[in-house]
Amino acid sequence: MPLLTRWAPLLPLLAVVALLAVPPPHGASGTGTAADAASALLVAVCAVRVARHRARPLSRTGAAVLGLPVLGVCAAAVTSYDPSVSLPGVARYLQVFVLVPLAVVLTVRDRRDFTVVAWAVIALALAQGALGVVQYATGTGASYMGEDVRAVGTFGAGDVMGMATVVAYGIVAATGIALGGPDRARSRAGTWALVCGGLLLVPLVVSFSRGAWIATVAACALLLALTGLRRAVRVGLVAAALGVVLVGGLGVGSQMVQERVASISQVTDAPDRSVTDRYTMWAAAAGMWRSEPLTGVGLKGFPQYRDTNASLGLSSGSDTAGAGQGYQRQPLLSPHNMYLLVLGEQGLIGLLTVAGGWLALLVCAVRRLMDARPAGALRPGLPAGPPPACGLVAVGLLVWQLVDFAYADIGGPATVLTALVLGLAAWWAFAPGAVGGSGVLGGSGAVAGSGTGALGGTDAFAGSGTGAVGGTGVATRGATTGGVPPATRACPPAGAPAPPRGRGATTGAAHG
Repeated sequence: MPLLTRWAPLLPLLAVVALLAVPPPHGASGTGTAADAASALLVAVCAVRVARHRARPLSRTGAAVLGLPVLGVCAAAVTSYDPSVSLPGVARYLQVFVLVPLAVVLTVRDRRDFTVVAWAVIALALAQGALGVVQYATGTGASYMGEDVRAVGTFGAGDVMGMATVVAYGIVAATGIALGGPDRARSRAGTWALVCGGLLLVPLVVSFSRGAWIATVAACALLLALTGLRRAVRVGLVAAALGVVLVGGLGVGSQMVQERVASISQVTDAPDRSVTDRYTMWAAAAGMWRSEPLTGVGLKGFPQYRDTNASLGLSSGSDTAGAGQGYQRQPLLSPHNMYLLVLGEQGLIGLLTVAGGWLALLVCAVRRLMDARPAGALRPGLPAGPPPACGLVAVGLLVWQLVDFAYADIGGPATVLTALVLGLAAWWAFAPGAVGGSGVLGGSGAVAGSGTGALGGTDAFAGSGTGAVGGTGVATRGATTGGVPPATRACPPAGAPAPPRGRGATTGAAHG
């Protein structure tokens, strides 16, 4: 019974992740999946919980950052040429960028919950990746260059980016777990994370998604840099040498993979058909913005105004087939660039509120990550310890998403997982439990302890170890209840004898 009580609040969130393994109904690539229904249930549960506790779940900064997209979305809908067409877009944007991320912040209570969600994402990536490798090996995947070899998992040929996105999330999460936290007790988790990340590289490669490749390299490189430049250089050299040996020396990797990798550097000199169409749609989105610079043409307005602003070089659609689906001509309904999509449909107001909110979220998450280094790292002469793994995972996933948005936009069944990723990043940036968590995933942060999360409970901070000021003692922040400010840090007065070093600590607590 206590075990069920401990994990029951997390079940709606885990259900969203698990149901992403269910194939879309009738091979559809839009909304209306089982995971979307689970996300609606998650939002409803959190709304009931907030109403019952009558507590303010977020700080003013967190509420402002998460609520900022509402302004741009609503402004674009009101000023749209056809508000009835824009109304479904309002619901989708609010679901992905506001409601589900907020629900994740309210559901995840501490670092232990965060680690469960992170490993659930890795497990989903392993399942989708295993199916994708089988599709590549047996020729039952989506069509690519005349052969059914593209790994798409359960998402089907209509959403070729779905499996690549899930697998990339798994790689970034595994990398963050492996790099964060110095505690030896978590070395086994780090080893398993490295193994999972290595296995997931195979389905990522055979997904033939250049955007996912670029975003994964960028996110993992940033995580390595955050944990130490020396380690980043060493790992980079080892990875480059391993790639040369596997691909060049042992011949691992098909000709298709090698050509796909080489095409990344040829997108300007000799672009293929998909790249040409993408450039044309980018220009069309920019044309929509020039016609309506402040509010754009309205949500869901890109398909209607595409042909008016696109050149004659744009094809009528993309060919999809394979993975249990017959040949279909899929229309080009978005520019495959989230920033340009927001700019074209929502104008400058939308770009400043929606994309500005993402940038503010990234700044807050990175700032907390830097502040959460072990306290012992602040002592002169000691090297800085690695940041908490939960912070690395959150920042890595957010960076991956922001980089990938330059090559993709929201759409398809995997979009709800994008909302979950934004929620994990927001939890790390704003939730009290991120710095007062149990430390199961993230190791020892600058402040370690335990807390019940963002809803109506106690938020306890308790320090341990060597003090950060002059190496004497430990300053700890006490528990706060009912909104009473925490006790100030205990600092010895000038001229007072220093307390003995060690793991002894003084603890202050304020009860309201």
